[in-house]
Amino acid sequence: MKPNLRPFHLAIPVNEIPKNRAFYRDVLGCKEGRSSDHWVDFDFFGHQLVIHLKEEWNDGVHSNPVDGKDVPVPHFGVVLDMSSFEQLSGSLEKQNIKFIIEPYIRFEGEVGEQATMFFKDPSGNALEFKAFKNIDQLFAK
Repeated sequence: MKPNLRPFHLAIPVNEIPKNRAFYRDVLGCKEGRSSDHWVDFDFFGHQLVIHLKEEWNDGVHSNPVDGKDVPVPHFGVVLDMSSFEQLSGSLEKQNIKFIIEPYIRFEGEVGEQATMFFKDPSGNALEFKAFKNIDQLFAK
């Protein structure tokens, strides 16, 4: 890990502000920042995520095989610590979020072992949240 890691900024299209605002704020627990009728800033686990209204938008999600699963591409998310991953996955399960790939351990017993899960926001943007058994293996080969 790099010392003094800086937050990233990501802007994504959504087809409806109120439904997506509620998803990021209420389902994922992201604090809302500045906003207008056409965009909303969120504190996305310490990073800046902005949803931008684009009413006619095709999610264009494709997939690639990874560890025997069809991983959606593109996707984005955050690497959490294991405790936070377990809390979030439990919360999502209680809220009946439909998973693309349900929470499981990927690369079990190998370098880079990690918990991972995939799901979509209301506009079809694919998200992945993960947690490494050993965070020092984040970029290991």
